[in-house]
Amino acid sequence: MPESSVAEALATIQDRIAETARKSGRDAAAVRLIAISKTKPPELLREAVVAEQLVFGENRVQEALEKMEALADVPNLEWHLVGHLQKNKAKFCPGRFHWLHSVESAELVTRLETCCAEAEWPMQVLLQVNLSHEDSKSGLHNWSGIQRLTEQFLTCKWLQLRGLMTIPAPELGELETRRLFAKLRGWRDQLQQEFNAPDCTELSMGMTADFEWAILEGATMVRIGSAVFGARPDPA
Repeated sequence: MPESSVAEALATIQDRIAETARKSGRDAAAVRLIAISKTKPPELLREAVVAEQLVFGENRVQEALEKMEALADVPNLEWHLVGHLQKNKAKFCPGRFHWLHSVESAELVTRLETCCAEAEWPMQVLLQVNLSHEDSKSGLHNWSGIQRLTEQFLTCKWLQLRGLMTIPAPELGELETRRLFAKLRGWRDQLQQEFNAPDCTELSMGMTADFEWAILEGATMVRIGSAVFGARPDPA
């Protein structure tokens, strides 16, 4: 991207977040922007930091670790892992990631709890829910699956369940996408009530194409990449 365009893009996105939050009767501060920086070089992240964006999301552990090293001189960065996490990569998360958005199996919860205990590193996590039932995406498919994993979290010391995440199928229109976002909000509210979990407040939903719909349905985190850093190249 041309110089200064990252800052301009961030300002535009923040304005859109604020306006949509206002329309939904919410405070713009209740919606956090996670800048999705996958495939983008550290130089672009530095431009974002200059524009006071300190929260970044990555899809792959190895790529994230390389960027963390390249930006080790920048204080107060907050890293979110938003992509699928394999159990054998869980050991790299403590001490590096502050949030995990894609937890969806009992085995992964067990592995993460062990790794975080060894590192004495608390971690905040979200359960990924596959509301579109896409074979290409990970995630829980129903309320009973969410209940089972939430019960497991009650036994954890180092992992804190903070909410839910979803990625609707991209071909859905506004009506169906918003219906899925509203369904996730309803399940988040059920979690708070059924498990007496007042800290389970987060809804990570909405990306470049649909984040305004997500905010209207209660999103507390929006994951935006191409609208901030420019389009990603097509895979070879």
